[in-house]
Amino acid sequence: MGQILLGHGVLQEVTLCLQSGFSGLRYHNTMPFAQRLITGLLACSLVVQPLHANSLPELGDVASNELSLTTEKRIGRQIMNEIRLREPAYLEDADVEGYLNVLGGKLVAASDDPGIGFFFFAIADQSINAFAMPGGFIGVHTGLIVNAQTESELAGVMAHEIAHVTQRHIARQVFQSKQLGMASMLAMGLALLAARSSSQAASAAIATTQAGAISAQLAFSRDFERESDRLGFDVLRKAGFDVRGMAVFFDRLQRSARHYENNATAYLRTHPLTGERLTDMQNRESELAYRQVPDSVEFQLVRAKLRAMQGTPAEAVRHFETLLAEGKFASEAAVRYGLAYALFRSRDWTAAERQLQPLRSGKPEVPMVNRLQAELRIAQADPNTGLAIYREALRRFPLNEGLLDGYGQALLGARRFAEALRFADEQLQTRPEEVRFLRLRAASHAGLGQMAQQHQALADVFAVNGQTGAAIEQLELAQKAGDANFYVMSAIDARLRELKRLRLEELKERRN
Repeated sequence: MGQILLGHGVLQEVTLCLQSGFSGLRYHNTMPFAQRLITGLLACSLVVQPLHANSLPELGDVASNELSLTTEKRIGRQIMNEIRLREPAYLEDADVEGYLNVLGGKLVAASDDPGIGFFFFAIADQSINAFAMPGGFIGVHTGLIVNAQTESELAGVMAHEIAHVTQRHIARQVFQSKQLGMASMLAMGLALLAARSSSQAASAAIATTQAGAISAQLAFSRDFERESDRLGFDVLRKAGFDVRGMAVFFDRLQRSARHYENNATAYLRTHPLTGERLTDMQNRESELAYRQVPDSVEFQLVRAKLRAMQGTPAEAVRHFETLLAEGKFASEAAVRYGLAYALFRSRDWTAAERQLQPLRSGKPEVPMVNRLQAELRIAQADPNTGLAIYREALRRFPLNEGLLDGYGQALLGARRFAEALRFADEQLQTRPEEVRFLRLRAASHAGLGQMAQQHQALADVFAVNGQTGAAIEQLELAQKAGDANFYVMSAIDARLRELKRLRLEELKERRN
């Protein structure tokens, strides 16, 4: 596989090019984020000369001498920050994200190296795709969730991506030479992300002759794919899912792609699928006794919600009404939930509540149903009942992300700012970097008219998102607000000194 070797002078040029490229592309939100990244990276490709180097480490080697896990985590976190800040398709939905992390957590616990630390997130894109980034950040397109016919199929794809991370495949792709600095490794990571999350961006990169050094890294090698198949299969089995899910889904992807000449899914472009790989998966299946694994209720409801979010509200309502009338469903509860959510989008509160009624009395109880029920009451100017539903549901499901997020937002909407602030502080005791609750804290301080503490809380939001400069600006505004006591001001001053030191280190690292 071709690799990139950069001298110190070339590296400086790439770093400057990246900086100017990002600043020039930052506000053009009409172009997809991944495509903007590729465009910026290709602007730098003229100074990168591809050379052949030694082969990658042997499979199974953790590559600790080549790229530390700490550095890989930093790269992944920076890319994740860019996604959160600038990618319109990033789906900030607590129900969906919470479900993916619960499912992913089950799979990671069954992996060979569960200590890496993973985060799963959704991209609102109807294409069938998933991609792993450096440091254990794994993106899942909503199209993959909706098109997976069983939870085991979705779990099979996610287990495959987890194996890419635990075996450090991404680290080996990103790392090229000990001469590479953080900026160049981050650039390679961004290129890999752009290729996996946007087939158009990948095609543009590959079509550009000067992008050969990047395009050589876009697809995982066959050895990497086979290793991820094998380890992902074991993860799927140990986590208690149907091991046939992996091969069944990949086979369906391949069959679907044959109907469209030169139009393979983005997943198949970056995860080359061969007949040999499918045969290997099927041979592993044949060695195990058949075991049917039912889907979780959450899987069915998340798929229904994502489908209800597509198109106009009226189109979503018609879709689920048709399914219900024709009896074309695997789960009536999921179809009714999808119809209720589509009606909620249509502001037909009464009809939505009728669809939820049989689900509320069903077993087992599902937090997503509780949340929609609460939101329907709040939408009908009955916040007290809505908040009561949230509190009762949280008593039974205290860690559910959707309920936690919904309750915090409901407190804000009801102008119960002091309660919202206490709730945010409680959650941040165990998760001090959770952006949702940092934002809730800032909004609560604003509602209470505590301007210095509002800016202080906003500084924490920016700092967690990697925007150190913006965080410093917020703390300087906090110093000037004039409404903080001695203890709050002391905390603001100390945090400002800390962030200024961090900013100097970042600037020094960028220069080097």
